[in-house]
Amino acid sequence: MSNKTIAFIGTGNMSYAIIGGMIKNGFTPNSIIATNRNQDKLAKVAADFNVQTTSDNNQALNDADVIVLSVKPQMMAELCQSFQDSGIDFSNKLFISVAAGITVNRLREMLAHPVKMVRCMPNTPCLLGRGVCGLYGDGLDSEERNYVEQVFSATGIATWVEQESQINDIIAVTGSSPAYFFLFMEAIEQKAKALGFSDEQARQLVQQTALGAAEMAVSQPDISIAQLRANVTSKGGTTHAAVEHLKSQNLLSTVAGAMDACIARAEEMEQEI
Repeated sequence: MSNKTIAFIGTGNMSYAIIGGMIKNGFTPNSIIATNRNQDKLAKVAADFNVQTTSDNNQALNDADVIVLSVKPQMMAELCQSFQDSGIDFSNKLFISVAAGITVNRLREMLAHPVKMVRCMPNTPCLLGRGVCGLYGDGLDSEERNYVEQVFSATGIATWVEQESQINDIIAVTGSSPAYFFLFMEAIEQKAKALGFSDEQARQLVQQTALGAAEMAVSQPDISIAQLRANVTSKGGTTHAAVEHLKSQNLLSTVAGAMDACIARAEEMEQEI
């Protein structure tokens, strides 16, 4: 599918990051179309990546082979209706949705056609090229799956799930989880300030420690995360005291419960849209 044209409908920050990753990984600018109602955003993506831009979603639909639906979930029905009203034949196009809470069946109902469909759940580190994109596809052949994987691997890693319901699990594990880490960092930062460190010192100490811990995990893939934690936890020492306190406060079950709450909310959203 190297000669296919892909259109990003509603080019916000996430689509901007994906386009940037694609260009960095060898996709030709002329094979990418970006749409947005905001002319300033279109001017920026055109200036930065030299891709095609338009404020006409139907024109992008007509010209592209792959359509990325990157509008807000509450705007999806209106967008799909406009595609129907355009009279353009999109029956053979591949659609990719990055909207949470809208199933493949619901998207096909909105489009009034059983199109080939991919649901993608990216996370915000995609903006830095350090992201994770969960993918679920229905009706795709191997060439199309490979193309989609190349697109979203451009911002980090991409992983396929076999069941659509697992997209909600991806939300809990990767989509929402940057916020879990930020909350933990925030708690350490607040305590650091209470201990007398300045705002700047507290921020620097916390973010550098988090970065170092993540890089240790990445650089030592043969060592389990549990073992990495044990390696810095001498029995009877200061770290051991802190870790045992966290365990006594049911940190592990609290995190598991938070992830279950995330999944439950994703399932609720599927019923609302």
